[in-house]
Amino acid sequence: MKKLLSAILAVLMVVSLAACTKPVDPEPKPAEEGKVFNLWTWNDEFWGFLVKYYADEKVDDFTVKKGDVTIKRTTYVSDNMAYQDALDAALLAQETAAADDKVDMFLAEADYIIKYVDSSATMDVKSIGVTDFSNTYKYTVQAATDSKGVVKGVSFQCCPSALIYRRSIAKEVLGTDDPTAVQEALSSWDKFDAVAETAKGKGYYMIATPMDTYRVFSNNVTSAWVENGKLTFDANIEAWMAQAEKYVKEGYAANASGVWDAEKTNEMFASGKSMCFFGPAWYFNFCMGNAQDPEKGCFGDWAICMGPQAHFWGGTWMLAATGTDNPTMVADIMNTFINNADVCEKLVKNEAQFSNNQIVNNKLAADSTYGNAFLGNQNDVTVFAELAKNIKFEHITPYDQGCNEGLQKYFQEYLKGEVDKDTAIANFKDYIKTAYPSITVE
Repeated sequence: MKKLLSAILAVLMVVSLAACTKPVDPEPKPAEEGKVFNLWTWNDEFWGFLVKYYADEKVDDFTVKKGDVTIKRTTYVSDNMAYQDALDAALLAQETAAADDKVDMFLAEADYIIKYVDSSATMDVKSIGVTDFSNTYKYTVQAATDSKGVVKGVSFQCCPSALIYRRSIAKEVLGTDDPTAVQEALSSWDKFDAVAETAKGKGYYMIATPMDTYRVFSNNVTSAWVENGKLTFDANIEAWMAQAEKYVKEGYAANASGVWDAEKTNEMFASGKSMCFFGPAWYFNFCMGNAQDPEKGCFGDWAICMGPQAHFWGGTWMLAATGTDNPTMVADIMNTFINNADVCEKLVKNEAQFSNNQIVNNKLAADSTYGNAFLGNQNDVTVFAELAKNIKFEHITPYDQGCNEGLQKYFQEYLKGEVDKDTAIANFKDYIKTAYPSITVE
């Protein structure tokens, strides 16, 4: 009987404990991520790097596979802000879009990145696992940081811009093509003007178009395009306008073409007579195809130096879209292109980029065996690494793309003799009034 009572009590105790104890929840599973990753771009540059150095398989020009995820790109040209307009519409529809249609990551450039960084359309990348910025250049993080100190993205490149010159023409004009000597001869705008006169006397042009020097001046402004809601012309913008007039009038520029026009890029053929161009590392492959033409080009007949003023041009940032259903892949792509030393080194060696990884760049800058064949085996990384120390990301507004492109477009009409100067400036101001009604234009 005692044994029976003991057994019954034991059973009752177990039942009682079971009734009072809550079942243990299984460990929470991470949210399942989407099988379609949507990347928005305005050109092929970064997409090409993604295909080569991140994807497992290329499906077609707009689709790759990474594991079991399909990465798709949507591309609009950046001209007339077409890319921004289409992207804005997609981001506005993000909350209600189907999972496979949501924007996961999109690209932005320096002229308008602040518009997206300082908005709810982008998210904190630290929250998804992008936390190590120790190898990147400070301004690239600054550009992707909102007014509250939240980092919204990263750039895969650093874009110090150099003066790119034809070695053979420099020998004719200056008697040397050595980068140190050429830099000494072109270290100020007064010296640049004096050499332009010398070049003219020898049958050469200093630059292909006045548009080539625009970014040097605009990148050194001391005030923003828009201050207190009002359109302003910085002294450096006015200095560029004066130089542009002078170079067309004096015949120091080959023509008054646009920065992307064939008239300008034709000056990069071996038959070209223009000595100087301006651009970052991406410019070699992205813009100097004529110079690299196997029949009409002049591969190897180039070198770089800082020129009259340090400056940078452009840059591409990857931004994390709020509402992405692929945050892990967003973070993985970002980390790959800033912290994977192997990938960053391939960007420099294979793609003529200047990476956003200081350790990789400094390693190549100190490598006496490394050289860029396009530049006659000059170690351009050494020059860019020095230039990168002087990059300033200041006086930036969300209106910069429209202001920079608009001024060049309408002032070019004056330089070509299509309108007078006052009309050109008035046309520019009318354009700003239409494009940005909130800006006061006097």
